[in-house]
Amino acid sequence: MRIIFMGTPDFAVPTLAALHDAAHEIVAVYTQPPRPAGRGKKLQPSPVQREAEIRHLEVRSPTSLKSAEEQAAFAALGADLAVVAAYGLILPQAILDAPRMGCLNVHASLLPRWRGAAPVQRAILAGDAQTGITIMQMEAGLDTGPMLATARVQVEGKTAGELTAELAELGAQLMVGTLTELEMLHAVPQPEDSVTYARKIDKAESRIDWAQPAEAIERQVRAFAPAPGAFFEHQGERYRVLAAEVADGAGASGTVLDDHLTVATGSGALRLLTVQRGGKPAMETAALLRGKPIPAGTVLS
Repeated sequence: MRIIFMGTPDFAVPTLAALHDAAHEIVAVYTQPPRPAGRGKKLQPSPVQREAEIRHLEVRSPTSLKSAEEQAAFAALGADLAVVAAYGLILPQAILDAPRMGCLNVHASLLPRWRGAAPVQRAILAGDAQTGITIMQMEAGLDTGPMLATARVQVEGKTAGELTAELAELGAQLMVGTLTELEMLHAVPQPEDSVTYARKIDKAESRIDWAQPAEAIERQVRAFAPAPGAFFEHQGERYRVLAAEVADGAGASGTVLDDHLTVATGSGALRLLTVQRGGKPAMETAALLRGKPIPAGTVLS
């Protein structure tokens, strides 16, 4: 097929690679423009742009697809299909209608659960036992289109980073298989009685509230690992918690209970396993405490 690929982050790279490896003709790759990153704030291309350039594919990075000129340029590619994976721009109706067979989206949840921007993090925060990938036909609504294929995975204590990487590979395989059988598949409308929305992550959500149950804070740690990182403050310094486990213990919320950085919560206790101080590398708790003791009885904020 003649395919326009549209994606931006690491999540989208395996799908681009799999489509290209499957000998589909990628006529253009649309991705977000380079953004400032790193200490020097130099412009950095998106992961999808880097992959496209390695494969010598044409890259386009418009800031919007609303203009008649951009829409005409898109339609002029004469694509059979557009494949979208975490692109980051709203697709106007003229874009959705341009490819002969429309636009298919690789979405990182089992729709209609977790429509929206942050499905992986919301699934972990909610304590979902399963999540997965949905291939859907795109329409004007937010992740409302009919579904062509799904695949499930177990959440099983994974971080957002781990789960996203697993879903990215699964989504690539599922999309290639879907295109192979596309003419035989029948799209199924999403049931409207089980819709949930995965709103964008607000950085304020990553601050740990020790009054919450230990199980909820442990999910928060996994949902925000590796970034932005669930955090607490101690002596004016921010500590990012990248791994933790529910532990035995009780006390006033936020109180350190032992010499292993086990902290009392609103219900139970949480042992912090991997922590990162501001400007420092992440390290196991034992190594952290050798350089920066946090004694039992300390109250964290």
